[in-house]
Amino acid sequence: MPLQQGSARMRQRTVLLVGIVVLLAALVLAVVLASLLTHGRHEVGPQMLKWKDRGTTKNLQEVILGRCYNYITAQHPELGDKDCLKIWESLKDAFIYKNPCNITPEDYQPLMELASHPIPCNKSLFWSKTGDLVHRYTKSNQNFLTLEDTLLGYMADRISWCGDPSAPGINYESCPKRNECESNPGSVFWKMASKMFAEAACGVVQVMLNGSVEAGAFRSSSIFGSIEIFNLDPDKVSEVHIWLMQDIGGPQSESCSGHSIQRLISILEERNFKIICEDNYRPVQLLQCVHNPEHTDCRLCTNST
Repeated sequence: MPLQQGSARMRQRTVLLVGIVVLLAALVLAVVLASLLTHGRHEVGPQMLKWKDRGTTKNLQEVILGRCYNYITAQHPELGDKDCLKIWESLKDAFIYKNPCNITPEDYQPLMELASHPIPCNKSLFWSKTGDLVHRYTKSNQNFLTLEDTLLGYMADRISWCGDPSAPGINYESCPKRNECESNPGSVFWKMASKMFAEAACGVVQVMLNGSVEAGAFRSSSIFGSIEIFNLDPDKVSEVHIWLMQDIGGPQSESCSGHSIQRLISILEERNFKIICEDNYRPVQLLQCVHNPEHTDCRLCTNST
């Protein structure tokens, strides 16, 4: 009898061991299959594409938070009630782990609401193809604000970001350009921020354009020409002043009587705006001359004062 009991116990142990081995084999197989399936998705998924634009700015969180805190404490303490951590989280939630070609305005709506603030009347300054000059001007003249001088624009200026459906959810290698897919994180962000900036404008607004661009100073495809101009409110904006700036030393491709400027004026007149256009607005031209004091254009400018 004891021999039979011993045999029964051995059989039970054998069955138990076989069951454990089968269970472990099944678990290993499941892990291998999951890995293969995930690997396959990564190979064919859109997140593995090599985009043409630079990837997400390194240390993006620290950059955004640093700029936000600097803006609301050092530059505009009246905005001290803004929550920079919530602003960062809303920006991150707009793109992280998402296909960078499927970003929507709704993704950014919480960010726009958190970071928006009033723009004083007569201070809004729009621009196209004059980025360096216009920002040098607003740094020297606090009477005007570009989009990049608002909290939203200040935080995002000259940085990039995009998501990736796979971990870690952010693509640091490359991001899509507008011609690769229009609904990319950068394009959608700047369109929404530009629209909001234009909607907030009141009183006299200014736009600085480049009269040395061979293709024309005003382009319908630009952010100003396609978004900002159509979101100015005629009931809030009394006049639009166009500053047409030519590079020191030229070329002088277009003046206020030029074809593209006349097209811009027609669009503004159709929307019932009053318009003033000025070639080489003097305060800005004097700023150009700071960097070109010996140039003939600047000597003439100096002699005419």
